[in-house]
Amino acid sequence: MSVDVLAIGAHPDDVELGVGGLLHKLVSRGKSVAVLDLTQGELGTRGTPEQRLREAQEASRLLGIAARDNAGLPDGAIANTAEQQRRLIPFIREYRPQVILAPMSVDRHPDHHAAHRLVLDANYLAGLERIDTGQARHRATHLYYYHPYAESAMPTFIVDISEHFEAKMAAVRAHESQFYNPNGTEPETYISSKAFWESIEKRAAYWGSRINAAYGEALYADGPVRLDLLPE
Repeated sequence: MSVDVLAIGAHPDDVELGVGGLLHKLVSRGKSVAVLDLTQGELGTRGTPEQRLREAQEASRLLGIAARDNAGLPDGAIANTAEQQRRLIPFIREYRPQVILAPMSVDRHPDHHAAHRLVLDANYLAGLERIDTGQARHRATHLYYYHPYAESAMPTFIVDISEHFEAKMAAVRAHESQFYNPNGTEPETYISSKAFWESIEKRAAYWGSRINAAYGEALYADGPVRLDLLPE
């Protein structure tokens, strides 16, 4: 299977928080998108791996994601090691994306921070002929990065997601074990608080305001981003 974009998250709700609006926008423009969750989120205070898998599948349905996989890396122990790089390479070669979206560093969650370099290096190694996985080698041409929670620096660019914000929020809401539920009985966490839930819209509105749009999502690149023309 070949897709245009592979969005990678450390945990099952990361891509929805960071780039859910962008993914829905890409799908609406006819692009094929796959998601790879690196862990099952098994260390999370709320929810079980089985529940989180069901939630991820529903979120994917709402966004129009073509396929979603899980690399089965250990939650809380993502590391840029040769072993974990080899776990990612087959997925990159299977989906053969032109663009990879991955977590940005530095981040408050160590898995997000570690995933940044892990994905970068795994993508490079996936293009080497002598790493044999029984698949043709492939290396994504473009890598862009996002923060699931909050940006630590000025982004390289901001995508207008105004028409796709409600789809993003519906996909985030599908991860019902993780986020604000006033009737819930599980222990409260940082992301299950009412303040965090409200911050999702505030964050998108802030970045939207920077580009004269209602809502936006911030992305980062390792270097200059090529433009064919000036932005409108």
